[in-house]
Amino acid sequence: MTEIDLEDLPGVGPATADKLREAGYGTVESIATAVTSDLAEAAEIGEGTAKKVILAARKMADIGGFKTGRDILDKRKDVKKLRTFVPEFDELVGGGLETQAITEVYGEFGSGKSQLVHQMAVNVQLPEEIGGLHGSVIYVDTENTFRPERIEQMVDGLPSDLDLGQIEEVLERIHVARAHSSDHQMLLLETARELASSLRTSEYPVKLFIIDSLTSLFRSEYAGRGTLAARQQKLNRHMHDLLKLIDDHNAVGLVTNQVMSNPAILFGDPRDRSAAT
Repeated sequence: MTEIDLEDLPGVGPATADKLREAGYGTVESIATAVTSDLAEAAEIGEGTAKKVILAARKMADIGGFKTGRDILDKRKDVKKLRTFVPEFDELVGGGLETQAITEVYGEFGSGKSQLVHQMAVNVQLPEEIGGLHGSVIYVDTENTFRPERIEQMVDGLPSDLDLGQIEEVLERIHVARAHSSDHQMLLLETARELASSLRTSEYPVKLFIIDSLTSLFRSEYAGRGTLAARQQKLNRHMHDLLKLIDDHNAVGLVTNQVMSNPAILFGDPRDRSAAT
C-alpha cells in the first residue's frame, strides 16, 4: 500500500497530494480510513470530491470489504510485542504490549503509571530480537509528568551489552508535546500523524504512542454528569484517531488513567476508572 502514489488516486493532483501529505495523509491506507470532512478540510476540496477520493483509496488499498478469517490471521502475523522485562507482567499481557492495540494502565496517584510509560519509551528503542521494536516514541503529556532525567536513569540501568547510544540520542527519539486542553490534546494527534509519517522510512520509525494521562483534561473541562455525553463523544473520537494511528504504523498505543472516587457509589469500594465515569 505504501508503494501507491497519492497522485494515482482519481481527483488527486500534485498540489492536492502535497496538501494531504502535509496534513499527515502520506499513504493510500491513511486516506482510505479518513473521515470525509477531515480529508476535505485538509486537502481544501469539496466533501463530494473527498468522498470519491476515499472510496477510490479503499478500492486501491483493499480496505472496506469483508475479509476471511485467514486474511485476518495473516494480518495478525504482523503484530509485534513490546516487552516490559518484568516476567510476571509480560506473561500477564501475553508476552508484551501488542502493536495495533491500545493498552490502558490505570491506578491511584503515585502507583507508578508514568514510571511505566517512561520505561516503555526506552524499551521500544531496543532491538526486536530482545523484545523492543527498534522504534521511536510520540509522547503526549497532559499533566507535565515527562522527566528526561528519569529516562537517563533507566538507560543507565540497562544491561551493559545493550547499547542505545548516548543519552542525547535516546532522548532525540522521544518526541514530547504538552497538551494544555482537551481540544489541544486531540489536535496533537493530528500533528503526531504528520510526524509519524515523516519518520516512517527512518532508522527509528514511530512504534509507540503514549498519552499520559488520557482523561485528565477532559475530566477537568467537562465536570458534572450533565456534560458526560459530550465528554464521552469527544473521548470516543480521540480514541478512534489513536487507533487509526497505531494501526497505520503497526505501533503500540499506551495510555494511562488515574482512579478517581465515584460519589454515586454508597457502599463498597468507591474507586473506579476515570475513563468509565
